[in-house]
Amino acid sequence: MDRHYLTSLLSPQAIVVFADEDGSGLARTVLAALKAQQFRGRVQFLGVETSGTLGELSQAQADLAIIALPPKDASTALGIAARIGCRAAVMLGNGVSAHDAASMQAIARREGLHMLGPNSLGLQRPHLQLNASAAGPLAAPGPLALVSQSGSLTASMLDWARDNAVGFSCVVAVGPHAAVDVPEVLDFLASDAHTHSIVVHLEGIGNARRFMSALRSAASAKPVIILKAGRTSAGNEAARTHSAALVGADAVFDAALRRAGAVRVRSFVELFSAAKCLASRYRPVGRRLAVVTNGGGPGVLAADWIGEIGLTLGKLSHEAAAALQPQLPPHASLSDLIDLSEDALAPHFHAAIDAASHDQAVDGILVVYSPKPDSDAQATAKVLAEMRRSVSKPLLACWLGETTVLSSRVILKSADIPTFRTPEPAVSAFGNIAAFYQNQQLLQQTPPPLTGLAAPDVECARLVIESALAERRTVLTEMESKAVLAAFHIPVTPTAQARNANEAMQLASQMGFPVAMKIDSPDVSHKSDVQGVVLNVSSGVAVRETFETMMDNVKRLQPQARINGVTVQKMASAQRGREVAIGVVCDAALGPVITFGAGGTAVELIHDQAIELPPLNQFLARRLIERARVAQTLGAWHGAAAVDMQALEHLLLRVSEMVCELPHLQEMDINPVIVDAHGAVAVDARMIIRRAQYEPLGSGHYQHLAIMPYPAYYRQTVPLAGDLEYTLRPIRPDDAEMLQELVRGLSPESRYFRFVSARSELTPGMLARFTLIDYDREMALVAVLKPQGESQPERIIGVSRYITSPDQQSCEFSLVVADAFSGQGIGSRLMQAIIDVARERGLTEIYGLVLAHNPTMLKLMQALGFSIQPCIEEPDFRLVKREL
Repeated sequence: MDRHYLTSLLSPQAIVVFADEDGSGLARTVLAALKAQQFRGRVQFLGVETSGTLGELSQAQADLAIIALPPKDASTALGIAARIGCRAAVMLGNGVSAHDAASMQAIARREGLHMLGPNSLGLQRPHLQLNASAAGPLAAPGPLALVSQSGSLTASMLDWARDNAVGFSCVVAVGPHAAVDVPEVLDFLASDAHTHSIVVHLEGIGNARRFMSALRSAASAKPVIILKAGRTSAGNEAARTHSAALVGADAVFDAALRRAGAVRVRSFVELFSAAKCLASRYRPVGRRLAVVTNGGGPGVLAADWIGEIGLTLGKLSHEAAAALQPQLPPHASLSDLIDLSEDALAPHFHAAIDAASHDQAVDGILVVYSPKPDSDAQATAKVLAEMRRSVSKPLLACWLGETTVLSSRVILKSADIPTFRTPEPAVSAFGNIAAFYQNQQLLQQTPPPLTGLAAPDVECARLVIESALAERRTVLTEMESKAVLAAFHIPVTPTAQARNANEAMQLASQMGFPVAMKIDSPDVSHKSDVQGVVLNVSSGVAVRETFETMMDNVKRLQPQARINGVTVQKMASAQRGREVAIGVVCDAALGPVITFGAGGTAVELIHDQAIELPPLNQFLARRLIERARVAQTLGAWHGAAAVDMQALEHLLLRVSEMVCELPHLQEMDINPVIVDAHGAVAVDARMIIRRAQYEPLGSGHYQHLAIMPYPAYYRQTVPLAGDLEYTLRPIRPDDAEMLQELVRGLSPESRYFRFVSARSELTPGMLARFTLIDYDREMALVAVLKPQGESQPERIIGVSRYITSPDQQSCEFSLVVADAFSGQGIGSRLMQAIIDVARERGLTEIYGLVLAHNPTMLKLMQALGFSIQPCIEEPDFRLVKREL
């Protein structure tokens, strides 16, 4: 399970090259690049005229084929590559049409090859001395991986890296119409030991669920920085709700990256700046950046930009400042900036950096140096270079000037210290990397589709929607929309529909004055635009007059609109309530998102929208509220009491449940929601529906969501001997420590049977990979022993797991049970449960490798109906398989 299916592509031991020296310029470039390096594996050059039965073909064996030929010959080369055992191919080229690309991909699938291309600039693996690209000379080895959908950007990045002492673990230029795409490369890099951080350039997303799955997996193990092209977009003219009119695809992409734990940069320059920090292997733990400077002006510029981009200026604690002050020049100031004054020398910088590096109130250090007549720029640079390894926090440098500091910048670059010419990009670079820490908190959240609140009446809501669809309507009336909200226990104002003025007057009298009156029409998106909303109507006569005036206004302003009547509702009685808006928008690439912001009639003018991908939990709901500007008005404000924040969070959780359980929901506005100290109530609602593209399968697959929810429905309680019981449930990210304790408690023999190594514990990367999983493509079920007393903690006593194979039809399993609970049926129950999940997900076969001298596991597999066969590739193992 540890060997990724792209290993043959990205870590080959032997390669075969199909390229003609008399061919295209690209072929000549690739041949020259390959011959310029001493690839550490075997390399052989073949031609497409090779028969495949004698001569060169009989001697050739390889993992990877590198093909730089015209499309017709390239297809032939793919067939030859498959016959000599290649499992992967790099198809170098450009200008191949979508039709020809699809034909090549079909050949690759038929031959069982993972193909990078056909419009790819290739790949580089510097530690293998492999340059299978036309992107320029081989990059220097380093910890940074680059994945790009643009060949020209890849070449530019490599050219920049050569002058900035940045090395790479892997460089992959994917190109358009790619067979192996960005998500698959990210999936490999997540567990690649040579890669410590990843930079990605995106131009588009294909499969949202697959992209989010791979990105979350990679970002859980190492920092991922993304530059995406196409940030601006025209307004959505067809939007029929405020939320859809306000939210563009780029805002949704930002929300997806936050939830995936990745960080986005906005420009090519920022990407380079972030790459500098990543190449230095910095792992930030917060957003407080201290500025050490010998010039007040440049230091203030840095401090201004820190505030501008939402960072915090790191200040020394009182104790640290008091200890540092005697070591500095007389005019040094430590109140905000660590301003060493113009008299500062190299030892003063050393003392200040040392103090900041040990202060818990500082997360990163920016040294801004301004050349002075009596100062020594090189000596100060050498101080930073010497301190680089002893300072665990991010250390950045900004050496102002040009001629007098050139040699200093060389010293800093050679010490892997990110160096900038002005303060602003240095601060931005720290901000981009520090955002990784904040987004990791969102990544750890894997909520279930349904919260722990009272169960909603999902069937009632579906019946309302299906009745409208049966009438060929895609817009629910206000009455229907509120019925759906009520089915999910969202408080709504009582509403009734009046078809004439007399009915309106009678309904208003029954409800009690004052009332609100609103036009009821599927063709009117925004009621205020046609004077279709009147509030605080206080008498029966006023209700009659309002009804007739409203009908006349709508017929005059929108004569084609179909009018069902007018809704009448009791005015909300909230005291000093605030108006907010909650919405749902479906993005073409990433599916539904939930929006929150200021409400009322001026919502599009205010343009206050925060966005989050479902499903939500209370942590995510609170963060969503905090990101909106209207959050500043929800506390005690101008004599009004603070709102009931828990009620608002619960309302957002209910909306999340709606999004998860109703794939029919395309757009929704709940505007306004009036929230005060006593709760929250939905005053108006509008829903746009569609025929569901995905229906929940079995216990629910939620295919319309970009992020698979936590599958809590697999949870079950199982009795155990001795009046004990354990809970069988899917693994969660917060199970990491319990999983580590399970591994530590295994006997050496059990650890070897599971990991085929003598490891006594899991590495941090393995823990992240085993606990923060994508439930759509893999599953891990844990048996958690319930404590007998309050003093005893829960503990994991067994784990079963499967990972879907690249063919998307089969899966590979693993199983481990604590030695103290062996022979009690836990392994059998875990295996049967994981088999049931795999079958429900539509997989057709489950298989695994078991050591030949592990009779207990082999006996269990036989009892569960697995066939046991010799493993030709691994004689020490047995291949166990079962049809599902």
